[in-house]
Amino acid sequence: MSGIVIVGAGQAAASLAAKLRALGYAGDVTLIGDEPQPPYQRPPLSKAYLLGEMDLDRLYLRAPAFWDEQRIALRLGTRVTSIDRAARTLRAGDATIAYDQLALVTGSIPRRLPDAIGGALEGVYTVRTLADVDAMAPEFRPGRRLLIIGGGYIGLEAAAVGAKLGLEVTLIEMAPRILQRVASEATSDYFRALHTTHGVTIRESTGLDRLEGTHRVTGAILSDGSRVPADFVIVGIGITPATALAEAAGLETENGIKTDAFGRTSDPAIWAAGDCASFPWADGRIRLESVGNAIDQGEIVAANMLGAEIPYQAKPWFWSDQYDTKLQIAGLNAGFDRTVIRQGEGGALSIWYYRAGELIALDAMNDARAYMVGKRLIEMGKSPDPAAIADTATDLKALLKA
Repeated sequence: MSGIVIVGAGQAAASLAAKLRALGYAGDVTLIGDEPQPPYQRPPLSKAYLLGEMDLDRLYLRAPAFWDEQRIALRLGTRVTSIDRAARTLRAGDATIAYDQLALVTGSIPRRLPDAIGGALEGVYTVRTLADVDAMAPEFRPGRRLLIIGGGYIGLEAAAVGAKLGLEVTLIEMAPRILQRVASEATSDYFRALHTTHGVTIRESTGLDRLEGTHRVTGAILSDGSRVPADFVIVGIGITPATALAEAAGLETENGIKTDAFGRTSDPAIWAAGDCASFPWADGRIRLESVGNAIDQGEIVAANMLGAEIPYQAKPWFWSDQYDTKLQIAGLNAGFDRTVIRQGEGGALSIWYYRAGELIALDAMNDARAYMVGKRLIEMGKSPDPAAIADTATDLKALLKA
């Protein structure tokens, strides 16, 4: 058996495999994942699933019968340890598997704290897999003390769950403000106020010196010398692309597995998509960590594996759910030099990002209309007058026709 082999079992892998069949590919398709579960959604793990609002069956991206019906062979709980590019084989567990074409959709790995400062203590968690969340779920009991390290979206989402479940939550962020790397000051202000209102203690410009505890974490010494007691800790300090397998095989990497515009790596028989892949964007390269990118890029790579030669045109979009606030993000705000704030109805708010007069991104908090219009404007290459955006009398939909 050879055909197409997919290494990874996340959103990109599921989308790629399904698209191969939808496009009429009749050869063998094998999907290999190192977790025991079939492909599942990750975003709800730290929100609805952890809160008990979504059960395991609803996490699955496809019903279990789908994989058999589509003749997609699943090899789960199996780690791929090496690739022999010359022989076009890979080693998965105790088996050697041949491929005609190979897709690497290996995702990303959460950054962990060094063991030297307590990263290996019991009660210290990262949020990435179903096993991660299942392991930490029993910790979420009212009155317990949760320390979150990192003020990005993962940390803030965990803080929201902890607060909703009645925990005493403290979040520390080394940068001067939460979300500093990814959002404007106005967006940071919005979410700081939201969390503070729900009882979360946020300490910015505050790093971690070390965690305390002999076997299990009991607290933390912070960079200002203060001590915070903690019953458990969640580390949300970012992720790195899972490139070890590709690097060992001699594939080119650059902030991820390096691909061309079609998703092809430096080996024409090997492709990459999703969190692990970096691809041409504007005058440089980019790697996107989002469900939308995983789906779209996975499907484009499937088509290109079958000869379509369609360049991937990313349309970045993201979201985050915290309490009753839904944040929707369109575009990429890198290099913005101006923000415009628009007040919506019922407390809704949107932040519009401009660079040299061009609309490049949008953050919308509980404002689906602003998000949809802004996303379309960015995709159309239209940049409305910032004064029109700020004016609540402006009909946003009319801007699409202007």
